Amino acid sequence: MVKYAIAKQLAGKSIITTDGEELGRVVDLYLNELNGKIERVLIEPNPDSTLAERAEKEGAGLITIPYSAVLDVKDVMVVDRRNLVV
Repeated sequence: MVKYAIAKQLAGKSIITTDGEELGRVVDLYLNELNGKIERVLIEPNPDSTLAERAEKEGAGLITIPYSAVLDVKDVMVVDRRNLVV
């Protein structure tokens, strides 16, 4: 299934996993310049999420996840936890 989204509509969306954990919010997107497809999502992690520890280790406070992990985008962005490994 192809996931269509307008980048402007994704900014600031909350990101949750299929099991209900709130990971954080969308900060920015990385696009493939050749085909225009979204490749990665830059996230400001929720301090209580499992991704917060990873962000601390990387030192930037922000992390990226593959867009292929995104299952659906409505009021929130829903991601499959199994596809978050980078």
